[in-house]
Amino acid sequence: MPRYKLTIEYDGTPFVGWQRQNNGPSVQAALEQALHRFCGETVMTYAAGRTDSGVHALGQVVHFDLTKDWPAETVRNALNYHLRPQPIAVLASEAVPAIFHARSSAKARRYVYRILNRHAPPTVTRNRVWHVHVPLDAGAMHEAAQALLGMHDFSTFRGSYCQAKSPVRTLDRLDAVRSGEEIRVEAQARSFLQHQVRNMVGSLRLVGEGKWTTADLAAALAARDRTKGGPTAPPDGLYLVEVLY
Repeated sequence: MPRYKLTIEYDGTPFVGWQRQNNGPSVQAALEQALHRFCGETVMTYAAGRTDSGVHALGQVVHFDLTKDWPAETVRNALNYHLRPQPIAVLASEAVPAIFHARSSAKARRYVYRILNRHAPPTVTRNRVWHVHVPLDAGAMHEAAQALLGMHDFSTFRGSYCQAKSPVRTLDRLDAVRSGEEIRVEAQARSFLQHQVRNMVGSLRLVGEGKWTTADLAAALAARDRTKGGPTAPPDGLYLVEVLY
């Protein structure tokens, strides 16, 4: 039974997230419906990251099995045809060995969080950035972010409904860089807890506003208590950019 790996992008705004749910449309359901229209099979898909409602992807990775051996290019083109007009696109398709798993085979995941830092609200980037109208010090945010690098108990930045067995994660990268009116926070780790990136960004905003120092952020991490962390940044600005294997 041939296995396929897809790299896909999507605008998460109209979806309840990657995972199929009963309370609204999901990216997973849309993709599986497109697969059924293409080949007539009922297919289960598996993703590298279960993005939440409103979160976007530029490089989500998915795998699935089919009974017929189709050319990878045919799979990509057929799915893009059947996915229209939904904001989901298959960027690449390839046949992979049966041992490949989109989630468990991943060595790292890279997310980017976009903050629009200006007084005027967004227009063309509406639902794709977090609009923060008060001035933020990106340099201070970057410096403080380095206190979170390494292996830690990230309970302070863990979502209340997180199902991970352990709150311990190793954060390899957390950068905050300004480019004009936009601040981009880039995070990389093998895996993340639910809402971890959004909760870290919410805390970094406090640093950028001058309300917290690097020491305050480090103390919040050490507390291992969600109530000691900053607010959860909205999903709009978060993108799953790349999955490394």
